[in-house]
Amino acid sequence: MQQIYKTVLSLAIILLFNSCLESPYYQKEYSIPGTRWDYNHQPSFKFEVTDTTSLYNLHFLIRHTEAYPYSNIWLMVYTKKPGDTTFEKTRIEIPLAEPSGKWLGRGMSEIWEQRMPISREGDTVMLRKAGMWEIKFGHNMRINPLPEVLQVGLRIEKHTKQ
Repeated sequence: MQQIYKTVLSLAIILLFNSCLESPYYQKEYSIPGTRWDYNHQPSFKFEVTDTTSLYNLHFLIRHTEAYPYSNIWLMVYTKKPGDTTFEKTRIEIPLAEPSGKWLGRGMSEIWEQRMPISREGDTVMLRKAGMWEIKFGHNMRINPLPEVLQVGLRIEKHTKQ
């Protein structure tokens, strides 16, 4: 009976916190096969932009185990704007842990989930072209496949003035 009570209480707390979060403009995650992210596996995210006057916050989502062997991840971000036939490529570093080794983000047992900004210094961006955008992620670490990565994703939020 006590186990059921704890489970119900945990679910209620999760629902409470999730209801406080703002709904994203776009969000999608992909599971990494066998928790080993290969160079050739580049999850692709397609989304439509109709409002080119708004500012957006773009975030890289990652879910990894506590056994992930690094304190960061180097990403290749490929962006294709509406009407383009080729991707622009950008290499960025995403910190996943503090210098002390403490993981950033939220953890539950041995699973860690992080939402890190991918725009320059966390700034908002304008998606100036209306239409279908595509963003792909690939890791650019020295080891391949990259172990202990469970999921990666993209989250886009419309920036609200505060």
